[in-house]
Amino acid sequence: MLKHVVMGLRGFFLFAAKLWSFLCYCVRRQVRAIVQHQTVRYEIIPLSPLSRHRLNLVHRKILVLDLDETLIHSHHDGVIRPTIRPGTPPDFVLKVIIDRHPVRFFVHKRPHVDFFLDVVSQWYDLVVFTASMEIYGAAVADKLDNGRKILNRRYYRQHCSLESSYTKNLSAISTDLSSIMILDNSPGAYRAYPDNAIPIKSWFSDARDTALLNLLPMLDALRFVHDVRSVLSRNLHLHKLW
Repeated sequence: MLKHVVMGLRGFFLFAAKLWSFLCYCVRRQVRAIVQHQTVRYEIIPLSPLSRHRLNLVHRKILVLDLDETLIHSHHDGVIRPTIRPGTPPDFVLKVIIDRHPVRFFVHKRPHVDFFLDVVSQWYDLVVFTASMEIYGAAVADKLDNGRKILNRRYYRQHCSLESSYTKNLSAISTDLSSIMILDNSPGAYRAYPDNAIPIKSWFSDARDTALLNLLPMLDALRFVHDVRSVLSRNLHLHKLW
């Protein structure tokens, strides 16, 4: 009789532990959703007639966006020590075939990335340029685009040059370097174009990160300049930080 009672209690506690883990997972997932849409916003003020006139005097510019550790962070099944705290729910899961083997990627979106893309797509032509494989990068870009058709132009690992690391050739995207800039967490990726680069700290899991929001005032202003290099060249001291 005592044995049955002990087994019953053990079963109950195992069930309770699993239920608690599931409830915690749901709460953490909901918190992540709230963080992505919290009330921290960048106020978009309608342009004055003078500002519209000045904007008409310059070309519409291109903003090149990196993916991993810039807009998102991901890890896959085989990672022994993921940088995300265990139990943190991903924003989405990708299932891709690599070398004939199915691989699952657990993808976490940087805080405010959806709002960031909504805003900057109104100001710039957006281009995704990732050093990742196309099968993975295209799937991530599709999820971030979410049917908005703002991330249609994409470049992948095969478009990079391999030196000591993968480098990205901005001239392949546009020959007018006065009107193109790249947002990337890796200085090595834009080593040939430091005057066109916007450095950003690598992101892995900090739910309080506001780096994308912090860039909006500068990106708002850069669309009015004739040559982005006249401003971004003043950022050179930042490229060695990360």
